[in-house]
This record gives sequence, C-alpha cells and structure tokens, in this order.
Amino acid sequence: MQLKCQIASNCYKALFVEKCLYMPSSAKATARQRKPIPTYDHLKIEKKWQKAWENNKTYKTEGPSKKPKMYVLDMFPYPSGAGLHVGHPRGYIASDVYARMKRMEGFNVLHPMGFDSFGLPAEQYAIQTKKHPGPFTDKLVAQYKKQLEIIGFSYDWDREVSTHRPEYYKWTQWIFLQLYDAWYDTKKNKARPIAELIALFEKSGNAGVAAATDIREIFSAKEWKGFSAIDQQNILMHYRLAYEGFAEVNWCEELGTVLANDEIVDGPTGPVSERGGYSVIKKPMRQWFMRITAYADRLIEGLDTIDWPNNIKEVQKNWIGRSEGSEIEFQVQIPTNSFSNGQTPPIPHSKNHSSPFAPVSVFTTRADTIFGVTYIVLAPEHALVQDWQNSITNWPAVEKYIKSVAQKDETERMSTDKEKTGIQLEGVIAINPANGEEVPVWIADYVLAGYGTGAVMGVPQHDERDHIFATKYNLPIVDRPLVDAMTITKKVGGSMVTKYKMRDAIFARQRYWGEPIPLIHRADGIIIPVKEKNLPLELPKVKSYQPSGNGESPLAKVKSWVEAGYETNTMPGWAGSSWYFLRYMDPKNNKAFAGEKAIEYWKDVDMYVGGTEHATGHLLYSRFWHKFLFDMDYVPTPEPFKRLKNQGFIGAADGRKMSKRWGNVINPDDIVKNYGGDTLRVFEMFLGPFDSHLPWSTESIIGSRRFIERVWRLSENVADGVSEKNVEKVLHKTIKKVTNDIQQFAFNTAISSLMICLNEFESASAKGYGVTKKDFKLFLQILAPFAPHVTEELWQHMEANRRVSMDGTRHDSAESSIHLSAWPKYDPKLLIEDEVTIGVQVNGKVRAELTIAADASKEAIESAALALPRIQEFLQGKTVKKIIVIPVRIINIVI
Repeated sequence: MQLKCQIASNCYKALFVEKCLYMPSSAKATARQRKPIPTYDHLKIEKKWQKAWENNKTYKTEGPSKKPKMYVLDMFPYPSGAGLHVGHPRGYIASDVYARMKRMEGFNVLHPMGFDSFGLPAEQYAIQTKKHPGPFTDKLVAQYKKQLEIIGFSYDWDREVSTHRPEYYKWTQWIFLQLYDAWYDTKKNKARPIAELIALFEKSGNAGVAAATDIREIFSAKEWKGFSAIDQQNILMHYRLAYEGFAEVNWCEELGTVLANDEIVDGPTGPVSERGGYSVIKKPMRQWFMRITAYADRLIEGLDTIDWPNNIKEVQKNWIGRSEGSEIEFQVQIPTNSFSNGQTPPIPHSKNHSSPFAPVSVFTTRADTIFGVTYIVLAPEHALVQDWQNSITNWPAVEKYIKSVAQKDETERMSTDKEKTGIQLEGVIAINPANGEEVPVWIADYVLAGYGTGAVMGVPQHDERDHIFATKYNLPIVDRPLVDAMTITKKVGGSMVTKYKMRDAIFARQRYWGEPIPLIHRADGIIIPVKEKNLPLELPKVKSYQPSGNGESPLAKVKSWVEAGYETNTMPGWAGSSWYFLRYMDPKNNKAFAGEKAIEYWKDVDMYVGGTEHATGHLLYSRFWHKFLFDMDYVPTPEPFKRLKNQGFIGAADGRKMSKRWGNVINPDDIVKNYGGDTLRVFEMFLGPFDSHLPWSTESIIGSRRFIERVWRLSENVADGVSEKNVEKVLHKTIKKVTNDIQQFAFNTAISSLMICLNEFESASAKGYGVTKKDFKLFLQILAPFAPHVTEELWQHMEANRRVSMDGTRHDSAESSIHLSAWPKYDPKLLIEDEVTIGVQVNGKVRAELTIAADASKEAIESAALALPRIQEFLQGKTVKKIIVIPVRIINIVI
C-alpha cells in the first residue's frame, strides 16, 4: 500500500497527461528552421548511439590526470546461465546515473565493469557435461556483457576483468603469498613480514612477541633453533595471516562431497543437499584460513571513517561481535577414570572436595553476576565433553543430542527466534569459584565452540536467555547481590579479556573451478610457495570434474598435480572479489596488480553500489585484504570504499524473488526491445526510494515511456528567443533538485521533478510562449544521465552541422556528445520567490494568511497584516502591545 501511494504521489506530481502541442505564435520566440525530427524509434536510436559511443570511445577513462578523480563502482556480477532479470540492473543504472553526472561535472570518472567468474554453477555444468568450465564461463560473460550494453551503461569496457582468467588470478595468487608470508604485530597494530618474526624468535624466542596467535607455549631462542624444520613450520602456522588448519565443513556422505552453504536446504530432520535431498553433517577437514580476527578492532574502528549506511555498519559490528569481559575458571569435579584419553587431570588444593577436578574456562561479560550462577553451559562440540564421556552417566542421550546439533547451522543456533535446547551432563559437577557452590553442567545449542571459550555461566536472574532456558528445564533461579566485575574477576584468579564472535575465514574449496593455491607440499612435509616468476599457477586439465568422494577436490585425482606437490584445495569464491577494484585502476599491467602511479591517483572507490547481502562476506573480506595491503605499503588508504549505497531488490509481481525456479523472471532484453533501454532506466529509477524493496509491474512502465515520448515531441517546438520567466524559474529549481537528488541517490524524486518541469514546458508552449533552445538543452542535460540515448539524439538534432549515421559513424567536427558537455548550474537569483505567503498570528494563534513581496520591509509587512479584515476583527477594541515579524515565515500580533 505504501509503495502504491509513493508511485501515485510521484505520478500526481508529474501530471502524467498527454497534450497536443503546437508551434508558438508569440513574439517572445521565433521558430528555428530545422529539419523536422522523425518519429521516435527507440530501437534505431539506441543501437545507433551505443555503436557511436563504442566507436568514439566516449566513456574511455583517462589515466592519471590533473582532473579530480571520481571512482564509481558496481559490485561485479557472477555470470550465471540464467542471465539478467529486470531486478539486476537497478543498482547498475543508479551508479551509471551518478557516474554520468560526475563526468559532466568535470571529474575524471572511472566506471568499469567485470565479472566474478569463478563459482559453483560453471562447475556444475562441467560435472554434468564433462566439459571444461572455462569456455562455458566465457560464453556466459559475453551474454551478460551484451545484456548490459543494450541498457546503455557508460562503462569503459577496455578495463574489463574476469576473475577466472589467468592474467587476473596471477595477482590473486600473488596477494595470497603476501598474506602467507606475513604475521600481525598487535603492538604496532599492523602486518609485518614473517622473516621479521623469525628474526625475533632467533634472537629471544616468543616470550616478548606481541602477535595475533592462538599459540600459548613459550619457547626460548635456543629452543627455537633446536626445533626441526617441521616443528618450526607448525609453530609459524599459528602466526601466519594465511595458515593451514582444520575446520568443520558441510559433508554429504551419499554424494561424497563437501557442500557450500548455498547447496544446502532445510529438510524434515535437518539440513540436506539441494541436489538429491541427502543428509548433511558437520565434518572436520583440512582447510586453509585467513586470520581476519587479527584485524577485528581495525575493522570496527574503520567504520567510523567511511560513509556507509548505518544498518550495514551495525551488521558488521555485530558479526565481528567484540565483547569485553572476564575469563574465569570453574573447576569441574570429574572421577579419576573419566578421561577418555586415559590421562588424569590436575588436582587443585581443596578442603571441601576430595575428587579430581578439571578446569573449564568460562567467558562472561557479566562477572558482576557470578554469585547468581546456577549452572554452566558448554558447546556440544567442546573438546572436554568427549573427554568426560566415561563419567557422564547419560552418555548415550548426550551423544544423540550432540549429533542432532551437528545438523544445525550456526545461524539457526544463534537466532533469537529459535527455541534453545540442551541436555545435562549427569555425573559432572562444577564449582562456583566465587562461593564454592556446586552447580550442574549442561551442553546447549546456543553456545558455540568458536565464540569466547565455548563455555558460559548461566545466571537466569540477570539474563533473559538464561532465564528462558532455566525455566524450560526447571533449573534454579536465585537473586544474589551484584559485585564489582573487575574486583571479583581478580579475586577468583580470572582475567579481563576481549573476545570476538567472528572467526578466521575459511579459505579453501574442495572444488576444481577456483584459483589454485600457489603452495607446494614437499615429500618431507615442508610447504614452500610457488615462485613469483612461475605465477600464475594454472589449473590442470582433468578427466573428471566430480569431487573425489572422500572430501578432497578433483585436483587430488590428478596424478601429475599431486606428484608435483601442489595444494589440492582451491581458493574460495571471495578471493578474486576481495581486490578486483584495484585491478580496474591498471588492468593491463603485467608487472604488478596495479602500477604505483595509478594507485596513487585513484586511491580508493568514491562510490560503491551493491546489495546488502554482501555485508558480512565480500564487504568484510575486501576491507580485510585492503587493510593488509595498506600495512604492506601497497595501497595509500586503509579503507577501499569511501561511500556505499545499497539498492533494494525488485521482486516479481507475485511478491516472491525473481527466480527461474518460480517461473516469474522478467527478461530485461524483452523490456528494452518493446519499450527501450531509456524507458527501463527511467522506470527503475522512478519506482520508489533506491533502498526500498519493490515489486515489478510491466503495466506501469508505459508511464515512463510516455514521458520520454513527450520530451521527444516537445523538441519540435524548441525555438530561439527569450525565455519566459516562470519557465526559467521552474527549470533552475529542477536543475538544483536533480543535482542534489542524484548526489543523494534520491532518483525517484529527481525524475518526478523532471516530469513537473516538462509539464511547465508544455503549458508554456500551449500558451504560446514556446520553449527556447537554451532552456531545452539545459533540460536535456539533466535528463541525460537517466535517458542517455534519446537525449543524445535530440542534443545532436539541435545542431545543424552534427551528423551521426545509423551505423554509429560520426561525419563532422561539431559539438561533442551531450554526455561530455558541462553539467548545468542553476542561477540562485531565479530561485528567489517574488511573493511569499506567511501566517498572521494574534497572541500566538494563526488567524489569517498574508501574501506579500518576498523582499517587503518589516514596516510594510506590519501595515499589510494590520489591514487584513480578518485581523481587524480580532483587534477591534484592543490595544496592540507588540508586533513580532519573522521575515518570510510569520508575524505575531500581541494584544
């Protein structure tokens, strides 16, 4: 309903009516003798100008120049077989409108486009057809490019990149090697070369090293030098920003493969594979990781320096989840024979408890509530749970529960909307270190092993989630006084710490179609990087693109690849997209990912446009990579994207997301064929606020088409002469509004104001005043970013010596493209109203209105107000004590 009102309001403002126009007879305007403009044929006109722009390199970006730079970028698409639907171009149109205005404002605009072309759909094609995904991907790229071109985008296609091409992913591999060869110094708060860390170890061991690491063992310089090469390598893995480890993956036993999150759907008893509906469980496997957690604080702090939507900033802050709190050990009473590994836990000194104890580290942000603890909760996957199985008297039930939780994803487990479940570890008792009370130990799905310590204390009196959980399972709820958090933490031997929800990012896929990881595993276990001169390490030819069946990628079945020692995992989909914006700065450079001069000039992206779904993926990973490159002095700015705008998606008419699955997709090619690319552009920008989710309506697009046709017909009445004053005033108001609205991405109101201005032009023409060539050209210029083809045609038609044939060939030396002309500037004098209407108050209440000259003096306003009949009625028999005049706003008469 709100959307319908918005569209209705815009249409009402625009006064969408058809009018019969005629040539002016007024002496104020004399018709210019020009060849009559032909009938509006969008297919010929749009094809003509697309060819002309291509031939003339109209949108070619200059290299570093004296002009101010403006880098406008879209999040580049994955070229799927489904192609574009009408919802996809919305963000691209918006960024193009913005880029076109900035180009006309005199900026050196970089507005490129490319393709995020590694990914699962192409690999599925390869598996099904047994054909290499490369040519198929090239075909999809060409299809997408063609679909984009017919909408009239001002991309510099000479800078196109595709992440699957070796000349591109050579530099993705190079950046990976820089990350592999670096560690994070938490004292200097930046990344440093791993060689510097090794030098510190050789000099004094690791005791004084401030680093982002999960290693706790302390070793001396002598011990370091005595370690074997493998031991040293394993230690360094705990410091490297790119490192090898183990992580849980989505494993489908029936398919014999690891599945990505988007290959999994909800089944009746848990997650299942989208293909076949087979059960999916979590399984630990060897992976490569990125130590993004080292940058957690900087990723949060950097958000204050960039112009992004607040909701995206909050999503990233919540995802990173920085929490300051206390880490406190609870001693858990365990029988001596309880450890499954046969070890005996340490026995702390205790007068009240004679049984052995094992320490469990608990993280809490509310140490002040420790006296109210009535239970502690561990993550079901916590390592100690398996160690205690011999003493957990209800182990079969616990084991069953653990398996059921393994089928839930973390999003589901953390959701506040989902009911929390758990089970008590019977036979295991914890001791509250603050008061010595015994409390039960539970495991529950809402506690994650990767957050904090994987264990929390339950205080139902002071925590809503704990209260719900305690009520559900009949656990005690006690009201105890609060204490000072820092004091009690110190008293019980704990420490104040900072924890994060975010985990290090998995950087591996067990798939073929991705960037090879440029590392070699030698026979003796030592890992060495591929030399830079040997990059790119290209994907080998394989007989089958099917996963190996044991969780390894198809590369594990390539004998020559394995014998050479190459890593069999490939990089994830986000690898190439984490730095592509830098490659656009200098895409043909074969000596670096971009040259120093190009990077120094372009620096960063001034305007970035894309969907909110990338908030915790691409936007976070690219910020991480950029900060690393900044630390290593490869880029001059700590943030990659200065300003961000998110488009709302355009849904199908049935209210669902457009999808081939639902059969509700509208192909933009059909819309362009029937109505024109300009019409599609205007319609999508006019639909409503840019960040709103809106339904598509092909029936409503006719209004945008008629608007363009009215502009076309009005060009027949353009005349030389003097502008009518009211027309000029409306035009310059429109110039100001359109300029400001485009800057703020308020495209729907910009178009609405253009429609209102057109109404004024038509009205003036109908009255015989005509529309001057000067005014009409200004109007065309501010319409040009929205409707580039028709405005270019009309702009050139107004120049007698301008001729561009239908094949796009230019035959003259006349005035250049409208899109290279100077953006109009409004005249402030024409924005001043001649008359204003102000409220006239008597003792603070409005009793009448007064219309008077805008520059009237205070005395004139007072006299005119006192003379109003309605005001005289209130003043009859009264004495005026004071008159307060606020020019242009209000006058208050006090009696």
